[in-house]
Amino acid sequence: MTDQTGKLFGVEDALSNVNSAWGVWTVEYLVRLGVTRFVVSPGSRSTPLTVAVARHPLAQVHVVLDERSAAFFALGLARSRDEPVVLICTSGSAGAHYYPAVIEAAESFVSLIVLTADRPDELQGCHAGQTIDQRSLYGEFTRCFTQAPVPEVGASVLEKWRRLLSHAVQAAINPKKGAVQINCPFRDPLHPVVGQVDPKV
Repeated sequence: MTDQTGKLFGVEDALSNVNSAWGVWTVEYLVRLGVTRFVVSPGSRSTPLTVAVARHPLAQVHVVLDERSAAFFALGLARSRDEPVVLICTSGSAGAHYYPAVIEAAESFVSLIVLTADRPDELQGCHAGQTIDQRSLYGEFTRCFTQAPVPEVGASVLEKWRRLLSHAVQAAINPKKGAVQINCPFRDPLHPVVGQVDPKV
């Protein structure tokens, strides 16, 4: 992803592997849709998203370690600014701590975009740590649920991902505001790897 000068956002290893590139594309798509405020509860599985948010020059980032506190902070920020705010957490029970704020967002018509990092399908149902069924985690209290593809490089999958993100953002703000969940599975490696070839499309 480049700015108007063609310079790549972030440092040289920002696109060092597929997950890192996917994180950069995700954050860039959200920013282009007008979503620039992010509240992050850091964790291992969400590293590609967290690093991308930290490196994007237009992202306004708040780091709140406790997920329940983070969710209500994001809710207050979205309400006070009257604009959508993105919440990012790691896999497992972390996203469950967002539930009370998601309910509040649904009932008070506040736009929240919840990105829950997740493990890929092959690690589901086999006692892998920090793994629960995160699909439709918030049930009827979201305006929509979106399951992201496992990151891969290719024009068609990136176009599909752009459309899914656009749909989710629109669901958070129209016709009535509320929360949406986007579940994002990631395989290892989760962090940028210096020296790898940048993924190209």
